[in-house]
Amino acid sequence: MSTALDEATRAWDLREPVVALAFDKSGKTLAYGLGDGGVALVDAPKKDAAPHRVDAHDGAVLALAADADEAAFVTGGDDGKLLRVAASGEVTTLQHWKGKWVEHVLAPAGAPFRAVGVGKSAILLPRKGDAAPTALVHPSTVGGIAVNPKAKRIAVAHYNGVSLWWTHGKEQKPKVLAWTGSHIGITWSPDGNYIVTSMQENALHGWRLSDSQDMRMSGYPMKVRSVAWSQSPYFLVTSGAERVVCWPFSGAGPMGKPPMELGYARPAPIVAVAAHPRGDLVAAGYADGALALARIQTANAGFAKPPGGGRVSALAFSPDGNRLAFGTEDGLAGVIDLP
Repeated sequence: MSTALDEATRAWDLREPVVALAFDKSGKTLAYGLGDGGVALVDAPKKDAAPHRVDAHDGAVLALAADADEAAFVTGGDDGKLLRVAASGEVTTLQHWKGKWVEHVLAPAGAPFRAVGVGKSAILLPRKGDAAPTALVHPSTVGGIAVNPKAKRIAVAHYNGVSLWWTHGKEQKPKVLAWTGSHIGITWSPDGNYIVTSMQENALHGWRLSDSQDMRMSGYPMKVRSVAWSQSPYFLVTSGAERVVCWPFSGAGPMGKPPMELGYARPAPIVAVAAHPRGDLVAAGYADGALALARIQTANAGFAKPPGGGRVSALAFSPDGNRLAFGTEDGLAGVIDLP
């Protein structure tokens, strides 16, 4: 069912919670991973396009990412399957771990592998050839996976810290960045110099890799569930507060520096964020369904969508930055064409 929010927005009721979304590498196809295991595919540039639903998982979609080629996605589900969903709608099972959940998926551009989080293991799956998968085992459940810009190392968040591994598949011991507590998400800075995790408590923790100096970023009223990196100068853009919190990572990093705050303080907190792939534009999704856009350099902000349609659960800019896609827990999904 199409819902017209304004002339720049196309929206649909997908009737199931949107768990994750992503544009493919070309930006032409947009995929929504749904709580009932379906994947909804949309021709993003086409003004009158309607979502095409594909039945994928036998259970909820837990993770979704663009695959390394230009017309496909990889998805993980609570049925233990890792799937490749082509833009055409063709579904291929890549792996099946019976009785497990596939909660994290990555397919870095230019990398010869896909990375998957299953239980306590981060698994590297070769994209081609007959090489066996490499299981990198951790002391507790994987909380998140990040890959450095050259895809030569991966970082895995887990209880009491982060493990750093090389991606060459050879036997190795990880370098451990220790910090007591539960690390439930992870990101690697675009310049490769920093790793930051989201904590179970209302805080972030980070490390500068050149000297293993660690940093704590606290003061949030709620857990930080969503982060994104702006382009140079680098800011880490985060949810978890009434306004978008932006930590400066240029130069020596955020140690001793206060963050910027963007957007509007509203009764509903910010629960999802995204950063433009080239400019300093930031998108913020609120718990009441509202969307705001703000610029880091000027702090100018405006609303892109009024409240309604459920809590924002996923946000992403297209690779060319011309569109912003959103999804909510109530199944509202849409694309905003940006000027």
